[in-house]
Amino acid sequence: MKRKDFLQMTTMGLGALMLPDYLFSKPVDAARFLDSGIDTKAKKELADAALARAKKSGATYADVRIGRYLTQSVTTREAKVQNIANNESFGVGIRVIANGTWGFAATNEVTKEGVQKCADRAVLLAKANARLQKEPVKLAPQKGLGERSWKTPIEINAFKIPVKEKVDLLMKVNSEALKAGANFINSALFFANEQKYFASTDGSYIDQDIHRLWPTFTVTVVDKQTGKFKTRDALSAPMGMGYEYLTPKASEKIAGPQGLVLYRYAYDMVEDAVQAARQAKEKHTAKSVKPGEYDLVLDPNHLGLTIHESVGHPLELDRVLGYEANYAGTSFCTLDKWKSGNFNFGSKIVNIVADRKQPHFLNTVGYDDEGVPAKEWDLIKDGILVNYQATRDQVQLLGQTESHGCSYADNWGSVQFQRMPNVSLRPGREQLSVEDMIKGVEKGIYILGRGSYSIDQQRYNFQFGGQVFYEIENGKITGMLDDVAYQSNTQHFWNQCVQICDEKDYRCFGTFFDGKGQPGQVSAVSHGCSTSRFAKINVLNTNSSKTA
Repeated sequence: MKRKDFLQMTTMGLGALMLPDYLFSKPVDAARFLDSGIDTKAKKELADAALARAKKSGATYADVRIGRYLTQSVTTREAKVQNIANNESFGVGIRVIANGTWGFAATNEVTKEGVQKCADRAVLLAKANARLQKEPVKLAPQKGLGERSWKTPIEINAFKIPVKEKVDLLMKVNSEALKAGANFINSALFFANEQKYFASTDGSYIDQDIHRLWPTFTVTVVDKQTGKFKTRDALSAPMGMGYEYLTPKASEKIAGPQGLVLYRYAYDMVEDAVQAARQAKEKHTAKSVKPGEYDLVLDPNHLGLTIHESVGHPLELDRVLGYEANYAGTSFCTLDKWKSGNFNFGSKIVNIVADRKQPHFLNTVGYDDEGVPAKEWDLIKDGILVNYQATRDQVQLLGQTESHGCSYADNWGSVQFQRMPNVSLRPGREQLSVEDMIKGVEKGIYILGRGSYSIDQQRYNFQFGGQVFYEIENGKITGMLDDVAYQSNTQHFWNQCVQICDEKDYRCFGTFFDGKGQPGQVSAVSHGCSTSRFAKINVLNTNSSKTA
């Protein structure tokens, strides 16, 4: 099948170009976040009206998403608040199959008449697209689930916390970082709440309330003699949690090397800002790395990004088939490699799982945007490629009959399509701490935090930096390094994975704004792993003005 034919078969085709120009959110008073919105009964009545109209107009399948999307951001710099943004978006998206072809339309007229007109438009677009259709859309079966509901298990709704309290936290973060030696600091809090109602002609009516947040900062220390500056970003992770994540807990802290404090499911933003200022200052006197091969000991807050780029994206089925190329290309993991049953993606200890169920992870939900219950499945098992990420209209291309539950739209006005679930490296089976791992390294580098990176259009050759680097010699950390980046290709890198710490070290990395598609959409996704060791990886010196 040709790429253009697939696009006509499995995407919105002409309909995607006709999205309404009012789908973007509007500023609101923060007090509005506490309004409950329309109740479930009213949503069901609206959904039934839309579904009935779609079927009457000629749809053989239809789904309706009634969505209320709330976002808040608070950004500061030093002693000043730079911006506070409160936004709400509310509307309905309707997707149909008519004459074997997708059609999609959306509206912010959330009334019976409004959704009926929207359903008519969706069917009209499907029938128009059908003139170009070569093969009918085939959906994997999904049993109607009746009325269901799911909520992110939060303890404190972040939208109930006064803005002043959030500002006070960031001012404290900034003040303590400046006292610890920072010259500049930017800090921010991001909050999101998706109130989504899904209904389909399969007979599912699903109400979900999804929360996530992201605290972050960047500390800068300037050497006044040289005029050079060094930075260190927060070692937080965006989470599928409530405001409780910002309540420090000793039980959720991990003692890292060199007195560093690391975090699991509770974050001490002030403490991390202080240690960030000290580390940024130390970078000015750190030794520039000597290029060559090193064993890399990669912390979860760093390795998560490598998983995201070298495993998560290349195993999205639309990229594999060449039907999606936006945001860094297609994939080297072609179907022939999977069909062989023995493609050696990584070493035998590499087991990578996809899921939408892990507690506190960003992409954890009860059901995807096609009404498919959340699940877990293997992508890489004992180093072998065993599966991909797919939706209801994709799995038949793999000869499979059950959707993986990977459908998502970032707004009621966006059409749902295949998005990355949580993708995680399983922890090691044998007891192993970070300290014991480092003891076994003769020549290596311990890397923490997310840095700059690049990866090619096949998701194969890559280069990654980080936030903080420590040299390891003869089983001991001997000091900080600077100007470090490692270079490899996906298959070689994962085959060099020789040790993985146990589940006690397992932590979450996440990205709050992962882009894909055209028109572009964003999603939030997490990657879990324990600290891992990769043998003999090529390390570059990123500062061409220095000679090692």
